[in-house]
Amino acid sequence: MVNYNPKDWFKLIFSVQKSDTIRMLMPAITGIALFSFAVCFIEIEVFELKYKSTTLVHSLLGFVISMLLVFRTNTAYERWWEGRKLWGSLINNTRNLAIKLNAYIAADDHETRERFRILISNYPFALKEHLRNSKKIEELEETSVLPLNNLAKSNHIPNHIAATIFSELHQLCEKKIINDDKMIVLNAEFSSLTDITGACERIKNTPIPYSYSMFLKKFIFIYVITMPFGFVTDFKYWTILVVIFVFYVLASLELIAEEIEDPFGRDANDLPTDDIAGRIKSNLKEIFNRP
Repeated sequence: MVNYNPKDWFKLIFSVQKSDTIRMLMPAITGIALFSFAVCFIEIEVFELKYKSTTLVHSLLGFVISMLLVFRTNTAYERWWEGRKLWGSLINNTRNLAIKLNAYIAADDHETRERFRILISNYPFALKEHLRNSKKIEELEETSVLPLNNLAKSNHIPNHIAATIFSELHQLCEKKIINDDKMIVLNAEFSSLTDITGACERIKNTPIPYSYSMFLKKFIFIYVITMPFGFVTDFKYWTILVVIFVFYVLASLELIAEEIEDPFGRDANDLPTDDIAGRIKSNLKEIFNRP
């Protein structure tokens, strides 16, 4: 995720990021510019603007396409924001689970306290890579109940870690370190881990319907590709710049929506899940090592 100052207008206007849409759209912009030039040249030089055109149709369709893009952008942002709220809940719930375990487990039982610290702090690291369809075993810490070579073989590492956490909680209950009432208290935070994982998987695995995405892209293409025929009478060769600008705006909104509708990847505008996982790990170290 890009960190920036939203109040620095001058820098934002003139800065060009690696993920800037103009870089990704440059081949398409070049093609649109050449096509618009060909249409303008034929209309002006060959037909000498004998055929009058109108911009009325494009004015009406422009309103329709703007409404579609507003809906598209809002839908994508809702998915991005829901993902951020889920990872915010993950921060809170891992802290709550750690704080309660810190109180329930004896201060001199360093082995058990360290084991739970490692298990809980491993969970967000495993989850962020799971949502990216990858594994980074080297980011995880090893403990006697969670060998890293076993994790590497797992298809769903977050579930593997969650099952280990529950097994350890059950062992504490069996040893009478925590009673049934305390187990009920801990269960709420523990259950939220898999609930958050399931909600994140729902966002990732349910993209916008194919038909809607295909229709919107075709609509933008047809709208832009027919613009030179309607605008050449009024703008002549300036039509090329008008068409390029309109295409850049419309296509950029669609590209931004595509990027943020899956907020768990490594794109510039995706959620800072690496930073959040690191923050959780730091918080848990402080909680369990508190004097």
